[in-house]
Amino acid sequence: MAVNKVLLASPRGFCAGVEMAIKALTWMVRAFPAPVFCYHEIVHNKVVVERFEALGVIFVDDINEVPEGHPVMLSAHGSAPEVVASVRRQSNFVVDAVCPLVTKVHHEVKVRAKKGHNIIYVGHEGHEEAVGTMAVAPEETHIVESVSAVESLPEFTGNVSLLAQTTLSHRDWKSILEAAKDRYPSLDIPERSDLCFATTNRQGALMSIAERCDSVVVIGSANSSNTRALERLATEVGCDEVHRINHASEIPQGLSGTVGVTAGASAPEELVNAVLETLDPVHGVEELRFMLEEEYFPPPRELRSLIQAVGFFSKLGLTSFEQKSATDDRSIEASEVLTSLQ
Repeated sequence: MAVNKVLLASPRGFCAGVEMAIKALTWMVRAFPAPVFCYHEIVHNKVVVERFEALGVIFVDDINEVPEGHPVMLSAHGSAPEVVASVRRQSNFVVDAVCPLVTKVHHEVKVRAKKGHNIIYVGHEGHEEAVGTMAVAPEETHIVESVSAVESLPEFTGNVSLLAQTTLSHRDWKSILEAAKDRYPSLDIPERSDLCFATTNRQGALMSIAERCDSVVVIGSANSSNTRALERLATEVGCDEVHRINHASEIPQGLSGTVGVTAGASAPEELVNAVLETLDPVHGVEELRFMLEEEYFPPPRELRSLIQAVGFFSKLGLTSFEQKSATDDRSIEASEVLTSLQ
């Protein structure tokens, strides 16, 4: 390859919700003998999932596959209310690692449904987050993915609310919002956007570098909604060559000129570093910061007493992750935790 320069988008990679979920599952692995079960992939990234599988974590898509009594974690994407109730009945220790932003949308669905609203939910059919959200009020909620789907909705009587999957791109949301407003003039939407701040920030960071790039590399898994949104966005803003990859080994030969690099919210920084090393730009890497992220989500409440207790046993030879996290969870990054799991 004859890559002249790399423009590195910032922010990129792990969001606050992913940080919380990865550290939470690490505590589960440290605290309980294998196997620990996790309902759905903890986050949508192959490297993260495989790292935990190597430690005995079993990811299941049906909660009935979990033997009674085993510890269970519920993924960051959120779970249907009946799944949460079922797993709490059959497991001795359950940690719900749902992202707080997804919880907000679940609450909005519940409140609006109780008020008799018809709910239009903008999301990807079959995605874990969409499935869990729709299950909050299945009779009142109608999922759409496109403007044409809005046009196919029935003529509702009564109030209509529009809510969204948190990982949507702003462009997808805006086009459907405009179509829904045209169809239902009194449409109700939340005062605070459902769209994840981290997803929005990563898209803004990519747009700030895209026009200067001959090609763009987006790091993340194919089942990651926010990663695919980055991939589409790079194409929409005019990049002729856009490549989504899981690993540095998938970088196509022949890249040249200026290459933009970003990563979806589930992709660890170790993958970014491997990509930069493989590209090996002649004139180095320029990191362009779109904005500074300082958001932090504390560990799930079910884990907090366990984490505090670890502080009393630090003399027993705990790892740096356990020692630091027992006193200040915010002081250690999930990328560091993943490295410690190897």
